[in-house]
Amino acid sequence: MREKPRQPWFFVLYFQNVYEYVNKDILIYKYKEDIFETMSVQVEKLEKNMAKLTVEVPAEKVEKAIQTAYQKNRKSINIPGFRKGKAPRQLIEKMYGKEIFYNDAIDEMLPGEYAQAVEECGEEIVSRPQLEVVQMESGKPFIFAATVAVKPAVTLGEYKGVQVEKAPVEVTDEEISAEINKEREANSRTITVDDRPVEKGDIVSLDFEGFVDGEAFEGGKGENYDLTIGSNTFIPGFEDQLVGAEIGKELDVNVTFPEEYGQADLAGKAAVFKCRVNGIKVKELPEADDEFAQEVSEFDTLDEYKDDIRARLLKDKEEEAKRVKEDAVIEKIIENAQMEIPDAMVEYQAEQLMDDFARRLQAQGLSLPVYFQYTGMTEEQYLEQMKPRALKNIQSRLVLEAVADAENIEITEEDMEAEMNRMAETYKMEIEKVKELLDDSQKEEIKKDLAIQKAIDLVTEAAAEA
Repeated sequence: MREKPRQPWFFVLYFQNVYEYVNKDILIYKYKEDIFETMSVQVEKLEKNMAKLTVEVPAEKVEKAIQTAYQKNRKSINIPGFRKGKAPRQLIEKMYGKEIFYNDAIDEMLPGEYAQAVEECGEEIVSRPQLEVVQMESGKPFIFAATVAVKPAVTLGEYKGVQVEKAPVEVTDEEISAEINKEREANSRTITVDDRPVEKGDIVSLDFEGFVDGEAFEGGKGENYDLTIGSNTFIPGFEDQLVGAEIGKELDVNVTFPEEYGQADLAGKAAVFKCRVNGIKVKELPEADDEFAQEVSEFDTLDEYKDDIRARLLKDKEEEAKRVKEDAVIEKIIENAQMEIPDAMVEYQAEQLMDDFARRLQAQGLSLPVYFQYTGMTEEQYLEQMKPRALKNIQSRLVLEAVADAENIEITEEDMEAEMNRMAETYKMEIEKVKELLDDSQKEEIKKDLAIQKAIDLVTEAAAEA
């Protein structure tokens, strides 16, 4: 029986195997250097900063790719009268059609040919390519088209002296007290109470079992569960009904599950929980006095400790105010500028944000599919949710690059040395090792990032605060 040939090779796809990386939050392609045979690229400009690259690859290279596909697949093709893997290519093609190796040949050619086309076209590509195979036939050139987004031009408006609201920077006595109370909580001790009923704020050791319509339900039972009364950990109204309960005595707690409750079979239903308080504990906080200050800080008095808290909070608020001002200034510059962002660029940036989120989840031992399962969100919904942020990232990067160009911002050797020292300190490496690991293209990207930061500093310092 003949092996069924693969599906026709004329198709449209999103090609994902091009060597790429992301600089900041904007996609920029970087291409591997290689020796390529002669090929031709035609560029057709489309609307909204899109372009169509039509690429023609010589027939000789097509033949080479088909031969590679044959060598790769021949061991999996059975031809009567030949040992497995020994059948001639011509015979296989005669039995199954010449198209049998075309898809693998396309896979062999596309990464390198697309990368070379991008280098030759002179455009800065800022999206994933949508590829269409136009012609694939033995003895003829391989022709494919790549529809891509190209980096938009930016026309700057006013970017120096834009007016923004001044963010207040002050530290209140209430904020200082809150910080001290956090420290008191961290240094509290738990003591057992056995001479009174439950009060708000108590930690109770609780046995409970829930019933709906007289039937126990899954997940509704617990023993010696530590519950802080007033923490709103349980269903609304549950904890309040435990106030006044006595140790060792059983009581019924009547509640109704919220309509939006995560477990659909319980949502909106009335339930009875059979409960028993086994014990009561309370947190005993240390007094906020000089002795406390000496235990939790390097200071001798509570007043000195408060002054230090005030200074730290003030520094944090000043840094936050600086970030808020920077964001407001950049927002104004974006409003004053003109640029047309292609949808494909936004879509790809949203994908990059999702990939970054997936990596953070992975570092916590989770995965994106599990996150979607818990939240009830789909990948498509998440990407749609990310588009506004993706657009803002793109706009911010583009206008700041334009400012850096307009102001002829240059990065000196001293700037680079300082940045590499910072990197060495961050990654606990010798600076010479950092320099050794960075190639020329990576150093250029660092220079671009430093120029962007200088542009941020320039427009922020020039801004007026109302």
